Amino acid sequence: MLTTIRGFAEPLLTDMAMELVEIQFRREGHGWVLRLFIDREGGVTIDDCAAVSREISAYLEVEDLIDHAYHLEISSPGLERPLRKREDFARFAGRLARIKLREPLAGQRVLVGTLHGMEGEAVLLALDGETVRIDMENISKARLTL
Repeated sequence: MLTTIRGFAEPLLTDMAMELVEIQFRREGHGWVLRLFIDREGGVTIDDCAAVSREISAYLEVEDLIDHAYHLEISSPGLERPLRKREDFARFAGRLARIKLREPLAGQRVLVGTLHGMEGEAVLLALDGETVRIDMENISKARLTL
């Protein structure tokens, strides 16, 4: 189901000059929630969220993909946005990031430093005045941080 929704949402958002950052579907205190996190250069507005909500709602109503009650939420990923794609690491060069590794690098699994973009299949991260290369496949989780 989430793959189907992603397949609809990604081209829709591209046409709207936005991107789909993440989809969540989970049970919370008030019931099931389908949450889409969207972004665009310069950030998203309430009007952006409302426009995407209208389009996604209409699609979900027609396709009838979810057979029980749920709430649809469209949101910005926030200041600590996840980084998943090569483009994310390049786009946010110069920003502080927290990267969790699958295999330790110099004995550490969590690195916090300034992104310096990409070099081939490696993320460049400035740590303590030194730039380290982190292979994309060694990153288990990454996000911007404050």
